[in-house]
Amino acid sequence: MTALPLVFDAPRRTKPPRHLADLTRQDARAAVAELGHPAFRADQLARHFYAGVTDPARMTDVPAAARADLAEALLPGLLTPVRHLEADGGRTRKTLWRLHDGALVESVLMRYPDRATVCISSQAGCGMACPFCATGQSGLTRNLSAAEIIGQAVAAAAAMTGGEIAGGPGRLSNVVFMGMGEPLANYARVRKTLDALVTPAPYGLGLSQRSVTVSTVGLVPAIRKLTEEGLQATLAVSLHAPDDELRDTLVPINTRWKVAEVLAAADDYARRTGRRYSIEYALIRNVNDQPFRADLLGRLLAQRLAHVNLIPLNPTPGSKWDASPLPAQREFVARLRAAGVPTTVRDTRGSDIDGACGQLAATDRVDGVPTVATAVPGVEEGVPLGAESDRT
Repeated sequence: MTALPLVFDAPRRTKPPRHLADLTRQDARAAVAELGHPAFRADQLARHFYAGVTDPARMTDVPAAARADLAEALLPGLLTPVRHLEADGGRTRKTLWRLHDGALVESVLMRYPDRATVCISSQAGCGMACPFCATGQSGLTRNLSAAEIIGQAVAAAAAMTGGEIAGGPGRLSNVVFMGMGEPLANYARVRKTLDALVTPAPYGLGLSQRSVTVSTVGLVPAIRKLTEEGLQATLAVSLHAPDDELRDTLVPINTRWKVAEVLAAADDYARRTGRRYSIEYALIRNVNDQPFRADLLGRLLAQRLAHVNLIPLNPTPGSKWDASPLPAQREFVARLRAAGVPTTVRDTRGSDIDGACGQLAATDRVDGVPTVATAVPGVEEGVPLGAESDRT
């Protein structure tokens, strides 16, 4: 497999139409006033958008004569569902979305007995070039706008409220940025999305900061910037190897910021927030699952406010990469726990609906635009081997 270059600057493509979710409240009210309507209509539009209302006819608190005009100007349809696939008795739903320029992204909504989590994408494609990841090998198409990212969470919240997921009506409780793309490479728009997720109605979903997880392969300057923001979101670091020699190959960003630098930045985030961070580690057969690497990872993390989330690799068709066998997984867990490191193993949901990264969207390329899929996270301490959690 030919190594791809790292890409930090997204290719220039046609921008999505202006959307209310891209604007501050002040700018949204100004935009409504420019259209000749009372500024408070912006608050009404926001309330409808964040409630998942897409049909102007349902916006009954807005005069009928103004609905179409306002919706066309400030609530354009940015995400068109191509298809839904369900698994786990209807408790897991993957959605393939087509964007305005034909790019495809995915989100995954997962319902558990005590919570519901959506995994969202922040970029179309990915520029981090990790060789075992189908998304990373697709290359970077473009950054998503804030409204495109927010829209995935809004759609999930509406699906829960509307009882579309098995178990009846419920509430979206968690959001994880572990879908397609490197969230911190699209920092400004992800940061705006974080605000929208935790802002109360009408200009947000009103989630707890602690119920939001931001994942990164280790963009150290961006981690430090996030630390300075003073947020309480959970940080997840996709490490995948404890030593620089191997990580340089598995996670090419490591050629710029080494393991020690990444962990130091994560430590600063933990000190600032008082919250542990998650180390995401994909277990790959005969690549990074050796006992000595478990011991090395244990020594690295033993005195840190960190938790390890082991992820048996879900291979993509034709890939040389495969998941570690169960005995290797168990030994890896045992060695980490013996070192005093809280460790869990993710039980991948949706394996019967193209659960591996890139599988679902790869069958729906549009005009050669690279496509994506998402990962399903788990970051809770104390879950036994083979169990899954994403609670933060």
